[in-house]
Amino acid sequence: MTVLKGSAKIAVAIILIVIVLIVLAGFSSNPHENNQTPPTRESALHPDAVKVSVDEDLHPPILHSDDWNQPVPLSSAVNTAGAEDSAFIMPDGATLYFFFTPDPNIPPEKQLLDGVTGIYVSKKQDGIWLNAERVILQDSGKLALDGAEFVQGNVMWFASAREGFSGLNLFAAEFKDGKWVNWQYTGDKINKEYQVGEMHITADWSEIYFHSPRAGGEGQYDIWVTEKVGGEWQKPKNIAAVNTAENEGWPFITQDGKELWFTRTYMGTPAIYRSLKVNALWSEPQLILSQFAGEPSLDNTGNIYFTHHFYNSTSQMVEADIYVALKK
Repeated sequence: MTVLKGSAKIAVAIILIVIVLIVLAGFSSNPHENNQTPPTRESALHPDAVKVSVDEDLHPPILHSDDWNQPVPLSSAVNTAGAEDSAFIMPDGATLYFFFTPDPNIPPEKQLLDGVTGIYVSKKQDGIWLNAERVILQDSGKLALDGAEFVQGNVMWFASAREGFSGLNLFAAEFKDGKWVNWQYTGDKINKEYQVGEMHITADWSEIYFHSPRAGGEGQYDIWVTEKVGGEWQKPKNIAAVNTAENEGWPFITQDGKELWFTRTYMGTPAIYRSLKVNALWSEPQLILSQFAGEPSLDNTGNIYFTHHFYNSTSQMVEADIYVALKK
């Protein structure tokens, strides 16, 4: 669902060319180095950008379960008239990471240079989400287009197109002394051999569930799992119980390891499904949310955070917001 991910797969070559040209020209991606005021998400929005209200939504998300309340958008501390996407909620429900770009229709080479596209974090205080802040994951003066974040403890895995690397790859960073530091490439086995895409690591760090178009699947994106044995990630196994000839992806595993949530197309638009682990086997997936609802992420209370895309009457994406369906 993330704008970065869909676009970057098509335009990685363009991004890399742009990076090379900008580096040769001596461009600095850090506004502070030029005594500039860092741009805000709001300042980067197009002058004609208008926030779509719930009442104006032509295709609101549809709930298919009685176990949750009707989904609602998060506050303006998180959502803007731009595109908020790829939500990742921490287990305690008090910290939310997400991807932002001011216009979902601009190409990635412009996202790379706008000074605001990337990963953000918002924290909840006294039940209220605070204004989101940019997460910096690149050295000053170097360019990167980051998104698709996964966070566990003090470790973040994220996708990035950046200087010194070919294509879109997964990196890991460490949270230390109030900052994300020590970002490192996760290796050729993960990125090239296994072709790991959107991913989620289990709470004990023993398995990575991910989507991939790698050979041997049911078709398009499938969900796979690789297990860590002796310090090495093993050959991925296809989760056949949840995969079809359609796209299955953007997996999320609950901390107890008993629920696999993912995105699949339903009646022409992204939808959210859940599979339960019964006797060590994944069950037939159940449809939970549909109509431009995708990339689920749950806290330990069972609240579902997800991305909802808004489209106008001409089928053009207008913006995207983070929604939540609270567990009853």
